[in-house]
Amino acid sequence: MTTNKLYMAIYEDIRGKIASGEYAPGTKLPSEHEFCVIYDTSRGTIRNALDLLVEEGLVNRHPGKGVYVLDNNAIAFSFGGLVSFKEASESSGQKFETTVPYFEEITITDKLHERTKLPLGAIAYCLHRVRELDGERIILDINYFLKEKVEGLTKEIAERSIYDYIEQQLGHKIGFAQRVIQVEPATTKDREHLIMKSYGFVVVVKNYVYMHDGELFEYTESRHHPERFVFTDFARRR
Repeated sequence: MTTNKLYMAIYEDIRGKIASGEYAPGTKLPSEHEFCVIYDTSRGTIRNALDLLVEEGLVNRHPGKGVYVLDNNAIAFSFGGLVSFKEASESSGQKFETTVPYFEEITITDKLHERTKLPLGAIAYCLHRVRELDGERIILDINYFLKEKVEGLTKEIAERSIYDYIEQQLGHKIGFAQRVIQVEPATTKDREHLIMKSYGFVVVVKNYVYMHDGELFEYTESRHHPERFVFTDFARRR
């Protein structure tokens, strides 16, 4: 196994143990040296795996004390990480479900090009996904994916994980995203698909997502119920 695949495998294993409660909130993780023995690998490989967990907001480093598991009762999307709803919700240990009430192939028009930055005239999948957490509809995702980069996408795949399909089935490597986060008035569509209660606004996260080679392939508007989601980041004074 290559070093890259090894640290990803270790990261997935530790993340799974956090999700299952084996490493409970507030728990101090084994030291880097102890992890080296557990996984029979180098300290650099362990450090890379822990870096990913820090980026996702699952753990935090306390200099001189160790790495501790954070409380993730709410789904926390890290500004510094690029994770799917499925990954974030599984890490929180909560029950999630995705439904896809709309799925069509479209052509990127002038108006859509201005909105999404996807190539004018390109064929794209347009879909709406409603994210349900513990029985409550809390996110409406409006997605646009370039068809040539996500060939063969179906409604059934979209109900599971599009990112898993892209990376595991198509073998593409997702690189990075540019994000715009703002508060907007709730629309008729928001009220149709989300449990808005008395709220008149949603938190909108606009994602421009690029492949590893720098090519834009996705534009997504995630329209969040303001009561249930927390966006996290970690900053250190240098």
